[in-house]
Amino acid sequence: MNTLAVVGLQWGDEGKGKIVDLLSLQHDVIVRCQGGSNAGHTVVVNSEKYALHLVPSGILTPGKINVVANGVVIDPVALVEEIGNLRSRGVEVGENLLISDRAHVVFPYHKLLDRAQDAKRSGSDKIGTTGRGIGPAYADKYSRSGFRIGDLLDRGFIEKALLPRIEEKNFLLREYFGADEISAEETLAEVAKAAEALRPHVTDTAVVLRRFIAQDRKILFEGAQGALLDIDHGTYPYVTSSNTTAAGIPAGTGLPPAAVTNVLGVLKAYTTRVGAGPLPTELEDETGERLRESGAEYGATTGRPRRCGWFDAVVARHSVALNGCTGIALTKIDVLDGFETIKVATAYDLDGQTTRDMPASASAVERCVPLYEEVPGWKEDTSGIREWKDLPARTREYIARIEDLAGCRISMVSVGRERTAIITREGK
Repeated sequence: MNTLAVVGLQWGDEGKGKIVDLLSLQHDVIVRCQGGSNAGHTVVVNSEKYALHLVPSGILTPGKINVVANGVVIDPVALVEEIGNLRSRGVEVGENLLISDRAHVVFPYHKLLDRAQDAKRSGSDKIGTTGRGIGPAYADKYSRSGFRIGDLLDRGFIEKALLPRIEEKNFLLREYFGADEISAEETLAEVAKAAEALRPHVTDTAVVLRRFIAQDRKILFEGAQGALLDIDHGTYPYVTSSNTTAAGIPAGTGLPPAAVTNVLGVLKAYTTRVGAGPLPTELEDETGERLRESGAEYGATTGRPRRCGWFDAVVARHSVALNGCTGIALTKIDVLDGFETIKVATAYDLDGQTTRDMPASASAVERCVPLYEEVPGWKEDTSGIREWKDLPARTREYIARIEDLAGCRISMVSVGRERTAIITREGK
C-alpha cells in the first residue's frame, strides 16, 4: 500500500501544513482523520498565505482528492465559510472534496459551552481552549448524544431530534454557567442551510478510501495538532479531545491499522505551545521573545502568541516511539540562524531524579527541570539553501544530534515558509 501519515511530534504548530502541501504533489488523496476547526495549517504558495482549518492542505494542489473523514468533528457553518473563502481566491473546491457522513457535527451550543466551561475554571485549571466547540462535540459523540453529518441531510429527522438537545443545552448554559442561550429556530435554519451547501460533498468516505487502496492510489494522512496534545498520551488534561497520533488514523478513517505503512513525524527545531499546560523548556526571556518574533509564532486559528523554548528531546523520543516514525521532517531550522549557542534538553530532573521519559501527569511535567546540553550555533543564513551539502557544518551537526536523541532519521529540513524552502535528504 502507498500510504504515508504526517503527524506532529510536539504540541502542534510544527509546520505540518507545509509538509503536507509539499507531499501532496506526490500523492493522489489527502485525508484529515481527527480534530476540528481548532486546527490551523498555514501554507504559503507563490507568496500567498492560506490558513486552513477543516479542509485538508492538499486542496491547494490541483488534481488531488481531499477527504474529511469520520474522525473529524465538523462545524458545518465554518466549513462552508472556509470553502467560500478558498473559492473566492481561485482555489477549486468541488468533486475534489469529500466529507464523511459519519463525521460528528459541532453546533453553536458546543462553542458556547466550550467557552463557558473554560471561563468557569480558575487559574491553572484553565485549559486554554480555542473555544471552537471541539471538546463538547467529542463529549457528545462519546456520550452517544451527538449528531453526524448524515443526520443533517435528513431535514425531518434533525428538526425533531435537535430541538430537545438545544433545550437541554440551553438549560445548562442558563442555570449552571449563567451564559447566553441559543435560538433553536436560528440554529436549525443555519445548520440546514450549511447542510445543503455541503450535501454534494457528503459520502461514505471509508468505502471510498478502501476502494482507493484497492486501486493502489497514493494516500497521505494529514494529522492535526501534535502528539503531546493526544487525549491519551499527551499532557492531560491540557490536551485536545482526539487521538492525534498515528494510532488514531484507523479509527478516524474506517481503514485497518495495516493501512498506515509509513509515518513522517514533524518536529520544529525548537519547541512551542499555545494555551495552558506544562512546557518544560519554556523561555520567558529575550531568547523566548526572539524565537517568537523570528518564527512568527502566532496561532493560525486564534492569533494567540505561542510560548517558546529550546528543543526538548524527551518530547521527541516520546512522540517518535508513540507514532512509530519512519522519518522526521525538521522545520524552522532557519529561525535558529545567528544564535551563538543553542541548548537542547536531553533529560529532566524530576524531584531530584534524572529521567529520559515523559511523565504521565501534567503536575509531574510541571515539576520537571530540563537538563540541557549546549551546542554551537551558526552565523550563516540558511533560508536560501536547498541542498543538504550546502548547509553550514554546525547546522548539520545540530540536526545529527537531534536525530541521535530522537532515535529517528531526519529526511526533510524546512528553511522557510514557502513550499520550495525545503531540503530533501537522500539516502537511508
